[in-house]
Amino acid sequence: MTSTDDATRRTLVRRGRALEYTTLGWNVIGIAVLAVAAIAARSVALAGFGLDSLIEIGASTVVIWELSGTGEDRRRTALKLIGGGFALLAAYLLVQSTWVLATGFRPRHSPLGIGWTAVTALVMFTLAAGKARTGTALDNPVLKTEGRVTLIDGLLAASVLIGLLLNSVAGLWWADPAAGYVLVHYALREVKEIFFGEH
Repeated sequence: MTSTDDATRRTLVRRGRALEYTTLGWNVIGIAVLAVAAIAARSVALAGFGLDSLIEIGASTVVIWELSGTGEDRRRTALKLIGGGFALLAAYLLVQSTWVLATGFRPRHSPLGIGWTAVTALVMFTLAAGKARTGTALDNPVLKTEGRVTLIDGLLAASVLIGLLLNSVAGLWWADPAAGYVLVHYALREVKEIFFGEH
């Protein structure tokens, strides 16, 4: 590796860490905002999104740890930890969505929840794109995989946003848990790729 290649790699690693620290900070703030919004609206969807933020915090921490070292063992361990986060997210969303649909639970309107999920969707989609580009440039499957976790976070934010809007505007309380099933499918696909795919 030339000195130019080495310098480029160090720049990319710094960028990867910056993306992860930004994700980490956003989700730490998000847990507090979502807790307030979920309690005020009695919203299971917002509480579920708070759990997703916890999983994203865990995934970002794993990538920061992985970027601080090298070696296949560290990389495999990091991928497995991220895969475990996907599995937890899929399980929670499956149980949550089924429970909400079965009980007919109707949350209150949540202007705070609508505002936060709208901004979060934009932030997460931007961060996911940055992680995908940086992970590809580094040829780092851990960063690319965590970028997909961030993409799911953005999709979940959009799903919760649509559900909150449909509940507020049209009284369609079931829209949010129904959208959760789409995300369950996506998360399970990522679990399969991480544990059974080739990296």
